[in-house]
Amino acid sequence: MLIAETVYIESGIHIGAKTKLGRARSFIARRRKDGVYVIDINKTDEALRRVIDRLARVDLSKLVIIASRYYAKIALTKFHKLFPETKIVIGRYIPGTFTNPNIKYFIEPDAVLVCDPNSEKVAIRDANKIKVPVFGLVDTDSDTTGLEDYVPMNNRGKKSIALFFWLLAREIYMKTGRIKSYDEFKIPITYFEKLED
Repeated sequence: MLIAETVYIESGIHIGAKTKLGRARSFIARRRKDGVYVIDINKTDEALRRVIDRLARVDLSKLVIIASRYYAKIALTKFHKLFPETKIVIGRYIPGTFTNPNIKYFIEPDAVLVCDPNSEKVAIRDANKIKVPVFGLVDTDSDTTGLEDYVPMNNRGKKSIALFFWLLAREIYMKTGRIKSYDEFKIPITYFEKLED
């Protein structure tokens, strides 16, 4: 695994929602007595490896990450401090950002990551129009339409979102030669949980 299973569990990355959509069946391990679906951590780890590897290979100046939910906004803001060349959209994605070169905030991405596909459908649709791969963090109740690939995980929790961005940052550090081993990555996961340094 990318990280110890206990770290995954402590982050709550496996805690889904009380509803599920079609594709969620493939990554749900079980349903708790309170009706909450539990995501298979092995499927999460497998998808994290695959998606993070793809994202870490993208020219960071051409990677756009969109976060509309509160905890995702915090984690993405901290990620952006480490990688300021990355393009980010905090809050509402404005239609046409990817498709209308005549607007001042126009962006030409090579890849897009959405933190909540249900809230960021317009960005997914625009990216699909220009044939740019879109990756997503999906919960059991997430619509995966328009996503090339996705990570099944709790995409609402402070600790789970922080863990995702920590793993992404660590892999980018490795692939860009900033560190030679994971032991050299000294940024704690908690860095991505709060706005203050």
